[in-house]
Amino acid sequence: MRSLDWWTVGIYLALLVLGWMSVCGASYTYGETDIFSLSTRSGMQIVWIGTSLVLGFVLLMLDDRFYDTFAYVIYAALLLLLFVTIFNPHEIKGSRSWLVLGPLRLQPAEFAKFATALAVSKLMSTYGFDMKNPRHFFAAMAIVLLPMLFIIGQRETGSALVYLAFFLMFYREGMPGAILFTGVAMVIYFVVGIKYEQVMLWDTPTSVGKFVVLLLVQLFSASMVYIYANDKQRALSVSVSCLLATLVMLLFSEFVIPFDVVWVQLILCAALIGFLVYQGLSTRIMHYMFIALFAIGSIIFFYSADYVLNDVMEPHQRVRINVLLGLDDDLAGAGYNVHQSEIAIGSGGLKGKGFLNGTQTKLKFVPEQDTDFIFCTVGEEEGFVGSAGVLLLFLALIIRIIHLAERQPFKFGRVYGYSVASIFLFHVFINVGMVLGLTPVIGIPLPFFSYGGSSLWGFTILLFIFLRIDAGRNLIRT
Repeated sequence: MRSLDWWTVGIYLALLVLGWMSVCGASYTYGETDIFSLSTRSGMQIVWIGTSLVLGFVLLMLDDRFYDTFAYVIYAALLLLLFVTIFNPHEIKGSRSWLVLGPLRLQPAEFAKFATALAVSKLMSTYGFDMKNPRHFFAAMAIVLLPMLFIIGQRETGSALVYLAFFLMFYREGMPGAILFTGVAMVIYFVVGIKYEQVMLWDTPTSVGKFVVLLLVQLFSASMVYIYANDKQRALSVSVSCLLATLVMLLFSEFVIPFDVVWVQLILCAALIGFLVYQGLSTRIMHYMFIALFAIGSIIFFYSADYVLNDVMEPHQRVRINVLLGLDDDLAGAGYNVHQSEIAIGSGGLKGKGFLNGTQTKLKFVPEQDTDFIFCTVGEEEGFVGSAGVLLLFLALIIRIIHLAERQPFKFGRVYGYSVASIFLFHVFINVGMVLGLTPVIGIPLPFFSYGGSSLWGFTILLFIFLRIDAGRNLIRT
């Protein structure tokens, strides 16, 4: 217990208290006299908090080597539970992700996070593991993607996307930055391409979305030539050539004969890919070939994004993305939750309306206000000051976990620590972002704040396993 990081425990307890106050504020109705009654959401949240504290204590009492030894066993057990859940007969809000055991409802996806973190930490801490080895990298990816597939099978896409957070840990452990950059580039292509697809450039029949995305493919590829192939001269030549050719054709289309400049962009991309392949074959520098694959993949992804949005995604998912991108307001439908949460947060002002005094939440204007949208209660009752304080607490928790991860004497502890930090960061960023209308509404809880036992237990297990591993860092092994 002397080696336990009490700073992290203190932050955890502070978040639990603030979380309970938020659940109380979100679920309270005018006229209630007993907020501690088990018939109320705030009363039941006290039960979840109490059991979480007991659970955390039990985890601290176990030998830290237990988690390393049984990592694969725990992972296999949770995978089996995820698989079984796909076929359970209980469907809640269109999702089959809940196991109903009498009065108790559990969501295995919340517990699979720590199991996946343990398994991938066990794999990556084995002797000779190297993230730059394709076979090792794909093995680590398989451990992360397998639970994702099972969770998607439960129709719980939001919980599945959380597992993308592990790629932040992969990057820390040596994954090439190009892979992380590719993921960011795909998001940029999707947002810019879809949002501005119907906007025409000047007086030409050229789609702004397609034009900008194809130009970005060229510039990104040229930048990668400079960074990864270490060829500044060729990178500069590619950039200048693409920009000049694009500008000339754009002016020709504007002032001489109007035509779709996107066709010129496609020709330039094809020429660029051919140039990269030629350089790769002639110099035998494989980086050129990988950059060519990046350019090809970027174009394929961009032109398939529209098909996926309109023909693959479910209607409610498509509407949510359109609302997020500003293509559709739908304030009475898909955009209602976000619109009401923004009103609630804005009405809080600088210092908020005070505990249990939020009108938007008391009158139940915001759906799911004590679970996925609970941060709007913080904004309304505690205002900007309280919201900033909560975010600073989460920032302190994540930074503290990273600090603890860096001081681990063994790779298993470091990898697990960064997995924990990445999962917390993803949850906070996406949850707060969707409440503010900055990220898609994918329905994931805010750690230690959202009502419910599964998420609170899941996050507690995730954190306290790491605290136990860290507490044993100075023990002498025999």
